[in-house]
Amino acid sequence: MAKYFKIAAENRKARFDYTIIESYKAGLVLTGNEVKSLRQGKANLQDSFARAERGELWLYNMHVSPYSAADQNKIDPLRKRKVLLEKRELVKLTGKAAEKGLTVVPLKVYFDGNWAKVELGLAKAKKKYEKREKLRRQTAEREIESAFKGKVYGRKDRIK
Repeated sequence: MAKYFKIAAENRKARFDYTIIESYKAGLVLTGNEVKSLRQGKANLQDSFARAERGELWLYNMHVSPYSAADQNKIDPLRKRKVLLEKRELVKLTGKAAEKGLTVVPLKVYFDGNWAKVELGLAKAKKKYEKREKLRRQTAEREIESAFKGKVYGRKDRIK
């Protein structure tokens, strides 16, 4: 059986706000209605994070909109969700996250075959000046590309 990957939600802002040191692939415990809603792409990872509690990893502030055909009063869209990792990965990740300035952020939620997975990133927050410098560099590169676009170099038949 061929596997497929379908991205349900992506946290693009995380790569701008954080420097991603390592990434981990983990399972996600969801209810049936949340899975149906994720398949429709109705999830938001902005401002979400993961935290270890009593030997388990939990994902906070991940908003999954209620499935339209289900009873919407039963499930809180911002409830904490359990993340499934192997024990050695969990110990390694929580040990590194305990270091000063490191946090665990979800980068994307996707379907690997029929299973909902989350890509977690061990991240260090960027300073404001680092973000500004990156924006300046991207703007300069974009301007250089647009200046050179359409110009032909190295062709003798074009030079007069």
